[in-house]
Amino acid sequence: MIPATALMWPHFSPVLVRIGPFAIHYYALAYIVGLLIGWRVVRRIAALPPIAATMLQVDDFLTWATLGIILGGRIGYVSFYQPGYFFTHPAQIIAVWDGGMSFHGGFLGVSIAIVWFCIREKIHILRFADRIAVAVPIGLFLGRIANFINGELWGRPAAPWFPWPVTYPQSGTLDPRYPSELIEAALEGIVLFIIMLAASRSPKLRAGSGTLTGIFIAGYGIARITSECFREPDAFLGFLPFGTTMGQILSTPMVLGGIGLIVWAARHREG
Repeated sequence: MIPATALMWPHFSPVLVRIGPFAIHYYALAYIVGLLIGWRVVRRIAALPPIAATMLQVDDFLTWATLGIILGGRIGYVSFYQPGYFFTHPAQIIAVWDGGMSFHGGFLGVSIAIVWFCIREKIHILRFADRIAVAVPIGLFLGRIANFINGELWGRPAAPWFPWPVTYPQSGTLDPRYPSELIEAALEGIVLFIIMLAASRSPKLRAGSGTLTGIFIAGYGIARITSECFREPDAFLGFLPFGTTMGQILSTPMVLGGIGLIVWAARHREG
C-alpha cells in the first residue's frame, strides 16, 4: 500500500519539443543551458583580481568545455560502468542519445581540456580552473533535474521518516522511494554552488590558485558520497564491497585530492 504522503512520479515526457524526426530532449537542453549560464558566470569571475583570462579566452573555452564534457562523460561511462557490454557492442559507444554519461568521466575530460587550453593560451592553469569550478554546479543541478524528468536514477526505498517519497512505476514496484535525483540536485547543485559563489567572492581565496578548484572537487565528492546513500545502485552493478556504490568509490579520491589541493594552495598563496 502506498502511503498517503507518497507522490507519484509525474510521467514526464523526456522530449520537450518534437518536429518531424527531430526532437529536443530535456537532458540535451540541460547541457546547453548549463554551458551557457556557466559561460556567463565564468566571464564575470574571470575578470576579478587576480585576472585569470581575457573575455575572448573565456569565450573560446566554451567549445573546449563542451567537447570535454561530452567525450569525457561518454568515455567515462563506457569505462567505469559497462565496459563488458560496450566491448561486445562497440557500435553502441557513440549512441549517446540512448543515455549513459558519467560525471567523473566528464570531470576528467574537462580537466584535460583546461590543461591543454591553458598551455596553448599561456595562461595560469589553476587560476583558470578556479573560475571554471565555480560554474560547474549549475550544470550539475540542471542535469539532475533532467534525470528526474526522465524518471531515471531513482532512489532506494524510503525510510518511514522521510516526508516526500516518490513512487516510480518504471522501477518495477510501487514502493515509496527517495527522489534521489532531487537530493543530488540540491547537494551537488544548489548547496555546492552557494559555497563556490561565496568562496569566489573572497580575494584571499582567489589569490590561492587551486583553492576554489580544491573546494569544488572535495565538495562534490562529499555531496556525491552522501547522495549515493539515497540512490538505488545501477541494476547492472548493484552494491560493491562494504555496501558501497560505484559513485562513492569514484568520489572518494576526489575528496582526498580536493583537500590536498586546498592545503597545497594555502602554502603557495600569491601576494
